[in-house]
Amino acid sequence: MKLRSLSAEFIKNKRVLLRVDYNTPMQKIGQKYQIVDDTRLQITLPTIKFLLKNKAKIIICSHLGRPEGKFVAKYKLDPIAKHLEKLLGQPVKKINVSIGPEAQKAVADLEPGQILMLENTRFHPGEKANSPEFAQQLASLAEVFVNDGLAVSHRAHASVVGVTNYLPSLAGFALIEEVSHLESLIKKPQHPFVAIVGGAKISDKVEAIRNLSEIANVVLVGGGVANNFLKADGVEVYRSYLEETSVGGKKKKISFVKIARNLLRKTKAEKMLLRGYIPLPKIIYPFDVIATDNLDHPTKQKTIILADDNDSEEKQNWMFVDIGPKTQKLFREVILQAKTVFWNGPMGVFEQKKFAQGTQAIASAVAQVKGKTVVGGGDTISAIKNLGFEKRFDFLSAAGGAALELLGGKLLPGLKPLLKK
Repeated sequence: MKLRSLSAEFIKNKRVLLRVDYNTPMQKIGQKYQIVDDTRLQITLPTIKFLLKNKAKIIICSHLGRPEGKFVAKYKLDPIAKHLEKLLGQPVKKINVSIGPEAQKAVADLEPGQILMLENTRFHPGEKANSPEFAQQLASLAEVFVNDGLAVSHRAHASVVGVTNYLPSLAGFALIEEVSHLESLIKKPQHPFVAIVGGAKISDKVEAIRNLSEIANVVLVGGGVANNFLKADGVEVYRSYLEETSVGGKKKKISFVKIARNLLRKTKAEKMLLRGYIPLPKIIYPFDVIATDNLDHPTKQKTIILADDNDSEEKQNWMFVDIGPKTQKLFREVILQAKTVFWNGPMGVFEQKKFAQGTQAIASAVAQVKGKTVVGGGDTISAIKNLGFEKRFDFLSAAGGAALELLGGKLLPGLKPLLKK
């Protein structure tokens, strides 16, 4: 995919509307909100510094949280602006609107090499609706648009897609780098290629799993996603989290268990060889799990061998919260043979230390792979940072859902206007 990239001739001394994804994890300390993880700010610094070097007037827009078109105080971008100031070592002026006379005046007051941050675009109902009026007002602030947020490029929102109808549009450095790494997984991965998919929900990952199952040698599934495959193969998941159905186009119900069953059938004939002689199925789900009686206040936990139904009556109150030790061992053996690895989604409820062992085992194994390793998704990055592994992978993609849609073979709406013609 060839995207129109940044160059000095297009942005020098221009007013540049820069769309980023600063939808970062926040926590309240005292009366103030602070950033927990600044990965999404860090990856945009090369683009911002290039714009500053070329004396652009930078107008940053982003969203935070899901305020649903209304003002919500905890989703104001003030803490983001202050943190960005520290990272850049220069002032970032923040205003409380994203469009209108106040925004127009703030932009008019900008000097070359200065930065202005607009308020959360999702405070305006026109953002998610991709309102032409809202998009036009945003675009009127600038002369050039730069998208440096792959993580939002799967959304046809006004600040991502709508503004491209009114401004020359370019791709930022972070966006181009992420697309390049993800596309290399589809087009020219070195084999064996191992894909690892976890996390809670299957709905935003099913197309990626389908596509990866055709490209990768093996797909390892864990977390809540694995429960769909377990149930599809007749294994009871009891009180475990299961995203069973969703409403798709024309309000038709989509059964993710049925999709998982079809994927298992389709890949059943294909085998991966472990250590050169043990045949394994193309899609591998856990065969033992760590289970607990209560997620919020666990009083009991045990390892359950899923093929053993002797104590099924007792299992009724259990929920699966991590992959078990035997599954961890097998997954590690498979991963260590890989020359390419893509990993999106933790193996369990990693936020609780006692249920983080599966995710830790996978992180440790991927960190030892000699070939290319790409880790994607906010939860996965948070998990590996908690475990101290963030510097042991080739590339960290902050674009969770967007990365999965790209790997699923979709042309993202935010990338389409940036394609070279």
